Amino acid sequence: MTALWVAVALVVAGFAGWPVTAWVFKLARTIDDRADAAKAADAARRAEQDPAADVTVDDAAAAPDAALETAGSAAGQTVDGELTAPPVQPPSDAPAAPPLSTQRILRGGAIIGVLERLGVCLAILTGQPVAIAYIVAIKGLGRFAELKETPVAAERFIIGTLTSMLWAAGTAAAVKVLFLH
Repeated sequence: MTALWVAVALVVAGFAGWPVTAWVFKLARTIDDRADAAKAADAARRAEQDPAADVTVDDAAAAPDAALETAGSAAGQTVDGELTAPPVQPPSDAPAAPPLSTQRILRGGAIIGVLERLGVCLAILTGQPVAIAYIVAIKGLGRFAELKETPVAAERFIIGTLTSMLWAAGTAAAVKVLFLH
């Protein structure tokens, strides 16, 4: 009967942890989006209150005193009666900018996550919690270069690792306390 509970714990920890981790990623993204929206709203509110930021662009055709325009203002836009530079257009013979890289970050994370959860659960069920340190060390060393380059990857790595480990440890502890003692 013990083997059955160990197998159930491994299956639940290893494979049911993926939806939990995905849900935590979605929650983190929602929180980040709300924070970004709040920052944008705050910046817009500050811009409305700042008199120096009150710059309007008058349409030359709709301006009542369009006859007073100088010949030089036809080349640019008029902003409060002053001449501004036209928007910069790249020359048509200039080479196109290279496309942005679409390389995925933290490739193989789902498989590594399952293995991590299985290892953590097994370490707790066998009474060898020191093995969890080895799992974290191997995972961190394997991802070090990618985490160093990309802050977004580092954040995602931390969120995923903590979620996976907590799920696996909680599952193993629950099975150990409820069914194996």
